[in-house]
Amino acid sequence: MSVTSTLPGGTWTLGDRTVTRFGYGAMQLSGPGVMGPPADHDGALAVLKEVFSLGITHIDTADAYGPHITNELIHEALHPYSESLLIATKVGASRDKRGGWPPARTPDDLRRQIDANLEKLGSPVLDLVNLRLGDSSGPVEEPISEAFSTLLELKDQGIIRHLGVSNATSAQVQQAQTLGPIVGVQNMYNLAHRQDDDLIDRLAEEGIAYVPFFPLGGFTPLQSDRLAAVATRLGASPMGIALAWLLRRSPNILLIPGTSSVEHLRENIVGASIELWNGDVAELDSIGG
Repeated sequence: MSVTSTLPGGTWTLGDRTVTRFGYGAMQLSGPGVMGPPADHDGALAVLKEVFSLGITHIDTADAYGPHITNELIHEALHPYSESLLIATKVGASRDKRGGWPPARTPDDLRRQIDANLEKLGSPVLDLVNLRLGDSSGPVEEPISEAFSTLLELKDQGIIRHLGVSNATSAQVQQAQTLGPIVGVQNMYNLAHRQDDDLIDRLAEEGIAYVPFFPLGGFTPLQSDRLAAVATRLGASPMGIALAWLLRRSPNILLIPGTSSVEHLRENIVGASIELWNGDVAELDSIGG
């Protein structure tokens, strides 16, 4: 049975790799506040094994998750890695003792984070590294040339295959592209927060992926109620409808919904597979208006 027939959205070419548009985000596999180990270690491994069993070929992680925890779990569950699997990670932020995410983007910071990802994932090369910009409150308009150039040097050394940017402004995306090739942008985007509409369309024309995070993040109570009403009418969960809308929004959108539950993983796939008609899409589009 082919991947495209079992997972919603089909596939996308990410750099030189073909991946499923329906991917998986590993952040929720670590403990509360994305700190420490999961309460159910075996359950976390079961989720990762189910991800692979279902044919999902794009997993998103970061060594800051835990820290180290999600990468260690991925290694334990899936190593040695299939040639079909692309693991994307992030650098540019560290963790403090209070669970904060302070920026860490000096050349030395980035090299240490790359080394940690290589070690914990147990891989000599990182498939895709996203440079995390801004801070925990969102994108910040600031220069990125030193940080991105550091990652380009590591790419030239063969340690990184592909690069992307995360939590970036449109100007920073363009700045990165003047320095070197990127294969993806990972930003917050959903039905209620559509500030990247123009960027998504431009990237689609250029064959560059857009990976939204927080598909239900930042909704007002009214927006949540309107989404819930559509979901109820269609017999689906709000998360499922939000994911289905993202897949329909543009062919370059890749999903990385996270969960620590095998059952929830399967529910997300079913929800994202729902066919939305034009009237449904128009109603959902109005949520962000």
